[in-house]
Amino acid sequence: MKILDNTQREIIHLNRPLRCTSCWFPCCLQKIEVSSPPGTVIGYVKQSWSICFPKFTIENEREETILKIDGPLCTWNFCGDVEFDVMSADGSTKVGKISKQWTGLVKEAFTDADNFGVSFPMDLDVRMKAVTLAACFLIDFLFFERSGNQKDQEKVGLLS
Repeated sequence: MKILDNTQREIIHLNRPLRCTSCWFPCCLQKIEVSSPPGTVIGYVKQSWSICFPKFTIENEREETILKIDGPLCTWNFCGDVEFDVMSADGSTKVGKISKQWTGLVKEAFTDADNFGVSFPMDLDVRMKAVTLAACFLIDFLFFERSGNQKDQEKVGLLS
């Protein structure tokens, strides 16, 4: 994924290699490499193995843990936001959150559009802010997106 500025210049590049989306394969968990400018790695988002609660680490370019993300047991939103807590590196203090925001029954039921909010410490390094934004995209992909083929087949009645 390419993130562009107002002049259409690429400022952040996200690279997510092909991996399993099931927690039953701990050797192939999700990972995103974040580069800014493109070609210069600034950090990683890595899924941590967990059966019940989604967990991720935000790492710098040397793969040192800077922040952790702890998700909820249930990622379905029934009339409310779904929040993933952004924690300190040792996991003891909540320093921010990534939330999938509830947009109303009609929009949630009939579209695949989502709204997210991302908060993090004001003094966090700008590179780690970019990596936290990448974590938001990974969370959206893993928990809130349906595959295009499945959605298209549901429209024409091929899946029940």
